[in-house]
Formats: sequence, C-alpha cells, structure tokens
Amino acid sequence: MYIESVPNRNSRPAILLRESFREGKRVRKRTIANLTDWPTVKIEALRAVLHGQTQLGEPLETAFEIVRSRPHGHVAAVLSTARQIKLEALLDGQPGRMRDLATALIVARIINPRSKLALARGLGKETLFSSLGEILGLESADENDLYAAMDWLLARQAQIETALAKRHLTEGALVLYDLSSTWYEGRTCPLAKIGHSRDGRKGTLQILFGLICNAEGCPVAVEVFEGNVGDPTTLATQIKKVRSRFGLERIVFVGDRGMITEARIRKELQPAQIDWISALRSPAIQGLIEGGTLQLSLFDTRDLAEIRDPAYPGERLIACRNPLLADERARKRRELLAATERELGRIGAATRRSRNRLQGKDEIGLRVGAVINRYKVGKHFLLQITEDSFSFERDEQRIAAETLLDGIYVVRTSLPAETLDAEQTVLAYKSLASVERAFRCIKTVDMKVRPIFHRLADRVRAHLLVCMLAYYVEWHLRRALAPLLFDDDDKEGAAAKRRSVVQKAQRSDDALRKIATKRTTDGELPVHSLRTLLEDLATVAKNRVRPKATGLPEFDKITQPTPLQQRAFDLLGVRLHM
Repeated sequence: MYIESVPNRNSRPAILLRESFREGKRVRKRTIANLTDWPTVKIEALRAVLHGQTQLGEPLETAFEIVRSRPHGHVAAVLSTARQIKLEALLDGQPGRMRDLATALIVARIINPRSKLALARGLGKETLFSSLGEILGLESADENDLYAAMDWLLARQAQIETALAKRHLTEGALVLYDLSSTWYEGRTCPLAKIGHSRDGRKGTLQILFGLICNAEGCPVAVEVFEGNVGDPTTLATQIKKVRSRFGLERIVFVGDRGMITEARIRKELQPAQIDWISALRSPAIQGLIEGGTLQLSLFDTRDLAEIRDPAYPGERLIACRNPLLADERARKRRELLAATERELGRIGAATRRSRNRLQGKDEIGLRVGAVINRYKVGKHFLLQITEDSFSFERDEQRIAAETLLDGIYVVRTSLPAETLDAEQTVLAYKSLASVERAFRCIKTVDMKVRPIFHRLADRVRAHLLVCMLAYYVEWHLRRALAPLLFDDDDKEGAAAKRRSVVQKAQRSDDALRKIATKRTTDGELPVHSLRTLLEDLATVAKNRVRPKATGLPEFDKITQPTPLQQRAFDLLGVRLHM
C-alpha cells in the first residue's frame, strides 16, 4: 500500500490510500481510503508507517495489530461461482434480505454443512467461521431468520425449478430421473416412514427424494416423498412436472429398470406419448433366451446387438455383454454362496450337537431365514427342515441358469434408430451414473444431507431443496476447477480410449497421470479433491488490521494466495477483493 496525491483541476489534490495488484500480466491499483481531509501530520505519519518507519522508533511489525482474521478464500470461490451462474437472480429477481439468507444457506452447505444455529453463529461477528456473513450483510442474522429463509425458498421452488429447466432442458432432451433415500432422526415428521434404506440403516425411518437432471448430470429439480413409497409410483409426478410446469412436450425419460417398469410404461409413459430409455430385469432377459430371441452366440464376435421380440411391440431391445461385469458377478456369487454355506453349516451342526441342540421347525427356520436374508442367495439352495434336523445343498441347475446371464443386460427404448442409434442409447442409459454421483455428493462428503432432524414436512422439503441448489453450484464449481481436481477434465481423451460403449468408462491419460503423480498435468501443482481444495482456499484469510498510531483508520488486508490458490482463483475468475 502507498499514499498517492492525485491533482484536481479546480481544487486541492486528492490524497488517496491505494494498493497495487496484478491482474494477469497487467499491474492495476485500487483505492482503499480517501485521506484528503486528514491533517498533514497524520498523512505523513501513515506514509512513514507504510515505508517501514514509525514515529516512536519501534519495529514495523509492532506498529499494527490484527483485530480479527476470517477464513475467506473458500467463500470467495463458492460465492463468486454462484454469482457467475446467476444463482441469486434464479432465487429472486430483486435483491433483498431473504435472497441473501437463502444464498448463505446454499453457499454454506458447500463450504461447511452444519445446523442452522451453528450457521447463524458463523455468520455473526463473534464466531467468525468465515467472511460469508460480512460479505452478504448478515452478521446480525439468527437461526430464526434462516428458518424463515427456508420457508421463503420453498415457496419459490416451482419458479426456481422452471427457470433451471429453461436453462438446461430443451425439447427432445434426455431427462435423467432417479430416487434415493436418507434416514430420519426422530418420529415427528409425517414424511418419515419405515421403508427400504439405501444406506444400510435398517430399522430407521426413511425419507425418499427424487432428482431430475439433464443429460450431463446437472440437477434441475428435486421432490421429496414419504419413505415407504415405491420407486415406480413416483414417476407420474415427474412426468406431470416436466410436461405442465416446464412446458416440454417432447422429452425422453431415462430411468433404471426398477423405476421405469412394464406397468409404468403401459399406464403412464405410453398414454402421455413420452419416449423413454430403461432396461429389462433378469427374468425378462431369461425369457428372451428361452424364447430364442436372445442367442448367446450373438456375443461371439461383438458385445452389442439390437434385437426385436413380439412381447415388446414398438420397442427396440439392445442386448449387451460385458466380460468384466460377467467376471465380477461370478466372483460375487461364489463369495456369497460360500458365506451362506458356512452359516447354514453352523445351523446344521447346532441341530446335531449333544447338548442344547437346536430343535423345532420354527426355531430352525428363523435361524435359516436370517442367513438367507443376509446374503440374498437363498434361491440357489435346496433346504430340508424338520423338527430335529436341517440339511441343505446347492441348486446347481438354477445357479447354472443364472450364470448364463452374467454380464448381460438389455436396454429397452421407444426411440427410433433414426433419433438415437444403439450405441447412443446404451450411453444414454449409462448416463444415469451421473445422477448416482449427485446422490453421493448430496448425501455424504459434500452436502451431508443425512441424517435429517427437521420436524416439519415443509422444512424437510426446503432442506432437500437447499442441498439440490448447493449441488447445482458445486456442479459448475467442479467443471471449472477440474484441472486441479482428480476429476477427469479430458472427456474426449477418455472417450477415445473406450473401444466399445459396453465397456466400463475409461479415464484419459491426463487423468491417470494426475492419479499416479498426485500433481497437475504440467507437474507444477498438487491435485486435490474438491473438499480438500476448499479447505486449502479457506486459509486465505481476510484480516482486519488496526494501526497503533493514533487516529489512523482500520483496514482489511487479504493474505497473499499460494500458487495453487491463485491458480484456483484464476480458473474461477475470482477477484479476492469482492
């Protein structure tokens, strides 16, 4: 920093406190304070301090004191990204306190997910978790303000999702839809029901939420359902949302075999004249083999074949076989069968021991049922249970029949080949992996949506909406920061290494190099996960500095970024002085 005298034509010179900074290859300067009204003595005292001198002769480092220090770099990165993608305008076209509070909820969900009380304290002046509260002018906000912002945001959900759809969905576009669950703490929310836990938390109340994304995995809409609702029954509400609210007539729903079932196709998709891409379940594939439509010899020289079957009129069936997937399924089956045999063997031994023998059909059956439910391969065993004995053997015929299906899957679609050929259709179905990636980010290391503590149904819906919007910002953040992350930023190189769409997706050579060396492709900087990179950026602090000389004003000074941090800010187009 330095003091500069700027001449004025018709008045005395302006005395300005300025700071120089580098923007690319150019050196620029910014004005920090106007000192024109200061006495000359005070100006000279400050000039001396800036030149490393003090009036009292003490060392320069003792002439200032840092009043407070706030983590700032991660806030600058995330908030700048949110503003570049016009998140605030998406929430509300007019500036206002509620919009700022909602923005704080979304940004904080990426930076450091926490309770509303903890976030309110972090926004205030006393705790100083980050500079977010100061930048958004929310230092006086409390947890009640944040809850009010959640209610305000939920009331605008339809408007926000419609705006997102206009940005990321077009007529004839692929619409990816999938469902996940999270567990609930407590028993007061009417949405929380006993249901299937995808997180392995058996016996806990569940809440379901469905996510709509575009073909690239960018989230567009989220909807919350009761925890005991079946996946296929949620499809009708999404069709209505896309048709009536988003105003799209020609769309292609992409869902897994558990979502877009035969019943949903017949009752909902076909009457609405909506195209779809899904896959067949194993019994249906077995039926194709037994009926002669799908012959395993098709895969002797290729791994993909398009077939037709009278049982699926107006549909195209694309049969695929992945040898690596076949080997993996065979390995899993061997391990599960062996584990089941060990446990069943112990039950059999318990019925034959000399003391405290296990007896009674009911008691033996309960023990056997627990093993079968645990390993899920009971269909491959023939069981014999009597009042005082138990024996079992493998059903080799059934195992052999299932082995034939290893590595085989059949994608089904209503789209004509002129619209989407066989390979493009398979890739479209596999793009559901991007929705699964979104669920992982929302549920685990990034947004940490689980467990849910909100008692009111609308607060749970608002909580999921905040998490979805946070992932929307993160999705753009990841794309911009990809060169510094383990993420593959060379999609074309990765696609070129994939000899067939049936094969597992490949990483590009640049991505493999980053993984092996743990450094960027040019070797200059370390690579990170998004979480550790944000933690690194958080060390860029915004310091409040107070000169000890009487009458000199306090000022803010941001710590100098490291080369890694500066590279991240450059990729994001962030200027630290926001």
